[in-house]
Amino acid sequence: MAEEKINEIEEEEERNEALLALVHESKFRTLRQELSEMNEVDVATFIEELDPEKTVVVFRLLPKELASEVFACLELDKQQHIVSSITDKELTNIIEDLSVDDAVDMVEELPANIVKRVLQNATPETRSQINEFLKYPENSAGSIMTAEYIGLRKMMTIEEAFSYIRRHGVDKETIYTCYVMDNKRTLEGVVTVKDLLMNPYETLIEDVMDTHVIKAQTTEDREDVVDLFNKYGLSSLPVVDKENRLVGIVTFDDAIDVMEEEATEDFEKMAAITPSEKPYLKTGVIDMAKHRIPWLLILMISATLTGGILAKYEAAFAVLPVLVTFVPQLMDTGGNAGSQASTMIIRGMAVGDIELRDVLKVLWKELRVGLLCGLVLAVVNFVRILLFFPGQQLVGIVVVLSMCLTVIVAKMIGCLLPMAAQRVGIDPAIMASPLITTLVDAVSLTLYFEFATKFLHIA
Repeated sequence: MAEEKINEIEEEEERNEALLALVHESKFRTLRQELSEMNEVDVATFIEELDPEKTVVVFRLLPKELASEVFACLELDKQQHIVSSITDKELTNIIEDLSVDDAVDMVEELPANIVKRVLQNATPETRSQINEFLKYPENSAGSIMTAEYIGLRKMMTIEEAFSYIRRHGVDKETIYTCYVMDNKRTLEGVVTVKDLLMNPYETLIEDVMDTHVIKAQTTEDREDVVDLFNKYGLSSLPVVDKENRLVGIVTFDDAIDVMEEEATEDFEKMAAITPSEKPYLKTGVIDMAKHRIPWLLILMISATLTGGILAKYEAAFAVLPVLVTFVPQLMDTGGNAGSQASTMIIRGMAVGDIELRDVLKVLWKELRVGLLCGLVLAVVNFVRILLFFPGQQLVGIVVVLSMCLTVIVAKMIGCLLPMAAQRVGIDPAIMASPLITTLVDAVSLTLYFEFATKFLHIA
């Protein structure tokens, strides 16, 4: 499998090198033919590698029907460069061929002066649709939906439905799933092309449609929309307003984009980085530092708690210096144990496996897991101490007791903090490894030195 992947990458690199050679040699007729036979994603990838002065030249070679598909796959900076460089007529063709959701995504991100030009060159109908979509809250179902769906009437026959799909389905996002509405666009049912194919032409749509429609409201959070896709295995999801009128659909590819964006955002939060919408290589050094410095400052200041605990037990170091040897081990183990628990809980909540009502089940499970992990680590550590620190049995007992309790407490903290965050309306991903590690460090050091002062009789 890995070898096949390597071969695919090598083939893609060879193809792009050949296309670049055609660009440099100005063999545009051959280049146009080659690009016309490629997938729009591959063409966009190739254009991304071009210098700015060559980008528009190559983009203009694309056939009209391919150009808009490639444009939708390009990064924002390339889109902005192309919009700034092409004629009004070319811009109109692109906007009209773009799906509404792609056009809205572009308008939301582009600078105001370019947005003004885009809207000026859109037809009144397209401009009205874009403006309508822009009214929906950010990250809502309405902000990611498209209005390009197939709408049928329940009194249509299947033959009439097929005729309608042939006439109007060319530019739709999907024709497999069709939605049944009344004259006021109230959503009444859903029917698939499979349902239509498996029944006689004279059958009415109302006789084959499913009236139990899974749907979302325009104001619902897009993460809830993704949950519906995951739960029911949908290919598209209808979006309705408060009056149950169909206003758009969310397709599977849009749901995947949301999943990717949310996963990236969660990873950044879990690494104590303020989320950024730009790709790594296209984010400036100053912007990247701005995203990281605030969290580093918070964690640095919170680490003074650990320093205070060490200062409190400074006398113990002076009496028995060997105690210092085990401090990093306890802190690292506790932090890792807490991170393991928090990662599993955050992931479980993200995919809907864990709810807030499951808090007692989660605590009981993590308590047992922590006990098992702590006992195994304690036994291994005690043997290691006996081998490397002969005659320090009491120190070994202090270390293994601290280790066992630290792992148990770390697991409990790791599962409780994300759930507590969700309870108060904070993103659980924020309560990930850096914050948990700081808290667990303080707990582990306190346990360790309290045991040391009691068992080793250190004042």
